[in-house]
Amino acid sequence: MNCTIPEGYESLLNVYDTQKGISLLKRLFEDRLGALLNLYRVSAPLFVEKDSGLNDNLNGYERPVEFDILHAEGTAQVVQSLAKWKRLALKRYNFFPGKGLYTDMNAVRRDEDVLDNLHSVYVDKWDWEKVILPENRNIDYLKSTVMDIVRAVCDTQDTMQSIYPQLQKLPKLNRNVSFITAQELEDAWPELTPKEREHEYLKNHKTAFIIGIGGALKSGKPHDGRAPDYDDWDLNGDILFWDDLLECAFELSSMGIRVDPRSLDRQLTISGCDDRRDLPYHKMLLNGELPLTIGGGIGQSRLSMLLLGKCHIGEVQVSIWDGETMKKCEEAGVMLL
Repeated sequence: MNCTIPEGYESLLNVYDTQKGISLLKRLFEDRLGALLNLYRVSAPLFVEKDSGLNDNLNGYERPVEFDILHAEGTAQVVQSLAKWKRLALKRYNFFPGKGLYTDMNAVRRDEDVLDNLHSVYVDKWDWEKVILPENRNIDYLKSTVMDIVRAVCDTQDTMQSIYPQLQKLPKLNRNVSFITAQELEDAWPELTPKEREHEYLKNHKTAFIIGIGGALKSGKPHDGRAPDYDDWDLNGDILFWDDLLECAFELSSMGIRVDPRSLDRQLTISGCDDRRDLPYHKMLLNGELPLTIGGGIGQSRLSMLLLGKCHIGEVQVSIWDGETMKKCEEAGVMLL
């Protein structure tokens, strides 16, 4: 999907109220999320050491932003996510099972496949991680956590609409989560791309969690890429809502139960990433020195778009855009921040 402005689109809030609304919904949501999942806010890095193994390789081809530091050795990388850092932090901070952390994650994705209504070079997320017990490493626990996150989103929407009556023009998000596996989607629509399958499913189910992302399906291809060293590909997935304004499936969160030593060993071999075994973080994981966890990321700008009824992510965050996007938005009266 390239930049598309829906016909007759007008922002429900002016620029000033949009900025106030963004600030308010972020506070409301993170308080609700923290209460439901028993999470505590912590500070997080903007960059990590290149050789630490803590940065996220995403799909394996995205180039992290790197730089040297005058009075420190080695090379620093701007984080692409905090998936690994969070797990190490839970160990260092002595968090116990049932308790977790959340933080702001800001990243630069210079190799983003496309810049459109939902995708930007600038990424802002709530990154969260929680310590779990061995018996929690199952689909039921994953589903329960997903439902808590959806509840936090919908509760935040209810509060925002009571404070800003203009937002009541937006349809209520569906609190009932429909769970489906990536393989079931492929079986239902083998001729479609993964994104097209999501679109078809969300048109009818409105709120969904797609389970099993990263591993190869029967077709030999994964539903989407996932690094082999944080999510267990059998115990992860994406939370999606149907966006009535853009008429598309709207991914809000990627999350999952994290790898244990056995699943990490298997996924490193499958993905041809055995060289990572010698990195400090991966050694700790393979030796069972890190806690078992569940975690994920929730898009801050994505949530702002969804709850404020915005058609372009540039209406709720400041980034750099191509000339065509800026021209289309200007002609349609859409203000990019």
